[in-house]
Amino acid sequence: MASAAPAPPPQGNLKRIVAASLIGTTIEWYDFFLYGSAAALVFNKLFFPDSDPLVGTLLSFLTYAVGFAARPLGALVFGHYGDRLGRKKLLVLSLLLMGGATFAIGLLPTHASIGTAAPVLLTVLRLVQGFALGGEWGGAVLLVSEHGDARRRGFWASWPQTGAPAGQLLATGVLSLLTALLSDAAFGSWGWRIPFLLSGVLVVVGLWIRLSVDESPVFKEALAQAEARKADVVAEAEKLPLVSVLRHHWRDVLVAMGARMAENISYYVITAFILVYATTSAGVSKQTALNSVLIASAVHFAVIPAWGALSDRIGRRPVYLIGAVGVGLWMFPFFSLIDTGGFGNLILAVTVGLVLHGAMYAPQAAFFSEMFATRMRYSGASIGAQFASVAAGAPAPLIATALLSDYGSSTPIALYVIGAAVLTVIAVAAAKETRNRDLADVAVLPGQGADRTATAPEDARTV
Repeated sequence: MASAAPAPPPQGNLKRIVAASLIGTTIEWYDFFLYGSAAALVFNKLFFPDSDPLVGTLLSFLTYAVGFAARPLGALVFGHYGDRLGRKKLLVLSLLLMGGATFAIGLLPTHASIGTAAPVLLTVLRLVQGFALGGEWGGAVLLVSEHGDARRRGFWASWPQTGAPAGQLLATGVLSLLTALLSDAAFGSWGWRIPFLLSGVLVVVGLWIRLSVDESPVFKEALAQAEARKADVVAEAEKLPLVSVLRHHWRDVLVAMGARMAENISYYVITAFILVYATTSAGVSKQTALNSVLIASAVHFAVIPAWGALSDRIGRRPVYLIGAVGVGLWMFPFFSLIDTGGFGNLILAVTVGLVLHGAMYAPQAAFFSEMFATRMRYSGASIGAQFASVAAGAPAPLIATALLSDYGSSTPIALYVIGAAVLTVIAVAAAKETRNRDLADVAVLPGQGADRTATAPEDARTV
């Protein structure tokens, strides 16, 4: 017989695990978003100076998108080894890779110093960032999901999700402070390097906290069971978690990818592209645009746990659908408010957009974790999330900037986000509710996906 699911850790231990995941994801997202903000503000001049301003911005966002292209590879590699070796070890590695690449960007010579080698090196470091982030997200949310109280999994698992707005808040805050204190010439000359070099300090703090937590008890239990029955047919999952995910959970992977479309696209339009649109089309200053994202990110951070707690009460799907429908409906008012050029309207536009985004992002961690069996959960959740980012978040600022360049209007951009919202509504509506699934009991029978649970015969389970 399978052993009983491990008991939830004491509350204090769970809070330490949540803190470790939150701080780690905050640092990772700080590094990733810092690049996006710098791409919108200064990289077009520093690394692509021979282009006109808007083309330079497009090229800058292209290197930004390259980071997303590496995320699926990170998801595959980290997911595979995370399902074999454990969540904690891979999370430490992802933090080191991300922090090292970001610190190196802060030391990178510009186009004026080394010519075309500068954007090439920038692109390589961006690839390393994307690879690291592709492995970070799945491990961080699983570490909390598999430790936490099942009745409040949506709430606890949403805390690593707050690392995104916290990282955005930190990155935007540092840039906003520097642009306020430094002249444009000083910021473009050396000031932009400071936030990237600061990453080295943050990584040391993150590693110290992350190394102090224990491996997921659900994973350790599943690993022990797998070791005890290596001769069984389920040994296939031990060798290639990816193969098992695509064989048994392909529907869940498609659902996760569809669910990510509106969430990913809307986020990067609201937080990254706005720095281009507000400053070029609405005549808003760089400082004002940064401050609006800063304030909205603080609200975003606060509402994510609330949305996560609501998903524990009414389900993951209803909360997710509220966000997807809401973001689609908000896009035209969003751009109309920005076009006024008023600071208050700018704050309102971004804040409401991020609050609605939070309704998708908060339950996502628990929702995706509950779709997959334990020994393929890191791979499944990471693949579903990160493969979607290539088609969603990666080109979003690039597509939005190109649409603005071609049409000179926000209408095509709003329709672009609305189309993504429709895809997400269809995907989430087609999914099964996962709120009541026990992560320790989810099992898979060949060809039957994740809908069967531990009631399956003992000799047929894949944990």
